[in-house]
Amino acid sequence: MSAGADDFLLKPLDQTEVVLRVRNLLRTRSLHLRVQHERAELEERLREKEAAERAEEKRLVEAAIRIRDVLDRGALDVVFQPIVDLTGGEIVGMEALSRFSVEPLRSPDKWFAEAAEVGLGMELELMAIDRALELIRRMPNGAFLSVNASPQLLASGVLMKTGAVRHGSQVVVEVTEHARIDDYAPLTESLAQLRSRGIRFAVDDAGAGFASLQHILKLQPDLIKLDITLTRGIDADPVRRALTASLVMFGDEVGARLVAEGIETEAEQTTLCSLGVHLGQGYHLGRPAPLPEIDGL
Repeated sequence: MSAGADDFLLKPLDQTEVVLRVRNLLRTRSLHLRVQHERAELEERLREKEAAERAEEKRLVEAAIRIRDVLDRGALDVVFQPIVDLTGGEIVGMEALSRFSVEPLRSPDKWFAEAAEVGLGMELELMAIDRALELIRRMPNGAFLSVNASPQLLASGVLMKTGAVRHGSQVVVEVTEHARIDDYAPLTESLAQLRSRGIRFAVDDAGAGFASLQHILKLQPDLIKLDITLTRGIDADPVRRALTASLVMFGDEVGARLVAEGIETEAEQTTLCSLGVHLGQGYHLGRPAPLPEIDGL
């Protein structure tokens, strides 16, 4: 036994019995090795999973610290991009856009996405809206202020407690939508309350993502903003022109005005005008800037 024997045979030896004993032993050892191998693989996967969970937990903690630091320091600035009457050239509105000058340097949408991931999305949205509302009195005469809000923020009813309701029809809320809305009831109820105070609404990114016709019909917006993927190169693309023309007809039917985003050339502006799109914004019309710089447009 000390030498490693784990079986025995009795004389006289039977050949069939020897073969069976050897076969059983090999099978047992093979099964044992397989179990050891699978156990080692399982333990390795568990270690990798635990390491990934620790890394994800660390990432979320660091993200929450970053967002909380922005909120505590108020490290969010607002610039404004003109929304222009494409026919006469007058500024009819200004969209407030957030800018972050803290590390890491990245686009605003990534800041807001990270804030939502750690449960601070609505706080960051409200800060951006409040910053924009602080400057509403410096807007061009008669121009509306357009601010962005997620469906989650709108459905919460928190906007009824902000300065937006004091300015009524001078405020347009753009409903940002990057995920499907499963239940429109809380959202439409909140929109009705805000509408009763004169606030208007826009659906952003029409023609892309989840800004579908059903989405537009559910929210019944006052403005429909055409996504940049429709605007860019529309002067040379009959498919884009056809789709935009159909959206113009749709807007006329439901009583919503169209705003073309991302206009970068005179040819795009001319084509959009010919299709019946009367409002637009983009680098060709004015880049995002602080309000003092906008005054000279």
